Amino acid sequence: MAPPSTSERTFIDRPILLLTLTSLLWSINIVLGRFIAGTVPPAALSQIRWTGAALLILPFGWHYVRRDWPVIRRNLPILLVLSFTGITIYNTMAYYGLNHTEAISALLIQSGGPLVVGLWSLILFRDRLTRAQLIGILVSLAGVVAILSRGHPEMLLSLRLNHGDIWIMVATSIYALYTVLLRKRPAIHFLSFLTVTIAAGAVMIVPMTIVEYAAGWRINPTPAAFLVMAYVIVFPSVVAYLFFNRGVELIGPNRAGQFFHLIPVFGSILAILFLGEQPAWYHGVGYALILLGIFIAQRSRQPVERAESVQQKQLRN
Repeated sequence: MAPPSTSERTFIDRPILLLTLTSLLWSINIVLGRFIAGTVPPAALSQIRWTGAALLILPFGWHYVRRDWPVIRRNLPILLVLSFTGITIYNTMAYYGLNHTEAISALLIQSGGPLVVGLWSLILFRDRLTRAQLIGILVSLAGVVAILSRGHPEMLLSLRLNHGDIWIMVATSIYALYTVLLRKRPAIHFLSFLTVTIAAGAVMIVPMTIVEYAAGWRINPTPAAFLVMAYVIVFPSVVAYLFFNRGVELIGPNRAGQFFHLIPVFGSILAILFLGEQPAWYHGVGYALILLGIFIAQRSRQPVERAESVQQKQLRN
């Protein structure tokens, strides 16, 4: 069965659009995570985020979980690994890091995600970045540096790593691992996959939440905190993970990882729109380089490891 033609593609068949929207939703998540740092403890925020997401998606996914249960049961080990890396540990570590570093540092560190995805692909599956992918990553990374350094790359030399930055670095590496391991995802309906991984991930956060509470961390129940928690339950969780998983399924982890570079683009636009930052020449240069890098990387037609026909059938059932 051939992939659908351009004219036949639905919204869920368009990886560039899906991955671009994912980066937008995740960039807002980073900004908001930093905004409420100290108001909602990191494990508690992660627990609320994923428990809420599990409750939200369960009514839609339960039918498909029951239908796919024999396949889910056979593939439970890899599903639990995906839950732990992509849901439990990554998000909790990232929120903890945002309590101890600036959003600009987090954006810069996460921009290294495509290179880490390529490294994990090489280690686990002996997949090498194509020349186009490597050039695209480096061009986009130059754009990221232009934006975050405000046109003065030497400014980055004054940045000093603290333990929050290290937590973000480790979290980014873990999420890159999740991205690469998505190729091992069993051929089940996307709502089955999302329901199982989110629910299992939420359960695995519980011990960290208990330890955090015992250590004296408490939520400060402000209106802003409730608004942020409502946002993270719906958009960077259920919606973005659905889009990201589908995007990786369609074009593979190395090409999908390139879209991590859009996170600082959207982050800087948000700063201009909502924080009063003035647009400058380096924004334009950075945006152009990042988009050029993504364009170059997408010229690579490295085959995707999954059989598209199987996933198309599962998606439409």
